[in-house]
Amino acid sequence: GRLLLALAASQTPLTLRDLSSRSGLPASRAHPYLVSFGKLGLIEQESETGRYALGPAALQLGLTCLHQLDPVRVALPIAQQLAASTGHAVAVAIWGNFGPTIIRMIEAREPLHVSMRAGTVMSILGTATGRAFAAVLPAERIEKAMAVALGDPEDRKAPLLKPKAKELREAVAELRDHGVTRAEGKPIPGVNAFSAPALDHERNPAVVITALGHQDGFSADWNSTAAQAVRDAAAEISGRLGWPAARVRS
Repeated sequence: GRLLLALAASQTPLTLRDLSSRSGLPASRAHPYLVSFGKLGLIEQESETGRYALGPAALQLGLTCLHQLDPVRVALPIAQQLAASTGHAVAVAIWGNFGPTIIRMIEAREPLHVSMRAGTVMSILGTATGRAFAAVLPAERIEKAMAVALGDPEDRKAPLLKPKAKELREAVAELRDHGVTRAEGKPIPGVNAFSAPALDHERNPAVVITALGHQDGFSADWNSTAAQAVRDAAAEISGRLGWPAARVRS
């Protein structure tokens, strides 16, 4: 198994020596496994160089795994763990027909009176959740969603994002620099929030995970415990969805 994981972690085929080093197996032990994996189609050996790479059976396993993946099913246990470990309310959102849409709200240990529930559509640039999506989605998709929210776009002569271009750039920079987007006391007075997108294998934001709480018990500092917990949760979901980055960045 360590041999296959070593090949999966490499961008290029590996020599037997490299595989032995990365897997922690002596070459004499690694080679018989590689022969067996080759017979199963899990690996291939380049005839010219003798280097090893993943084979067609490994590709089929990966494709089947991706097909079976349900991002929401992957995200929910991690969101529940985030809520349990921090005590904060946690929301999971997807990109729906009208933009960022809450699909699950996990309550905080202490009551947090916010009007967020499953089905709530969040402001795209006015909330941490919305900006987390906006920071990684193509501008055309953001503009289309804003058009739906604001009315029929057919009669509009100027791009909808033009007046909001500065806010969009700020959201991109926020996620790039800190790994999360942030809300401080707005749009919900007295409530802070951190959000981060979880990316799939094609770098699409599958879900956005958000932690929120009262200002007096929820620091808005970028290096706060809550911010780091959200970064870690998004990275874990991303890893399970096939995105290898340890930290989600735009």
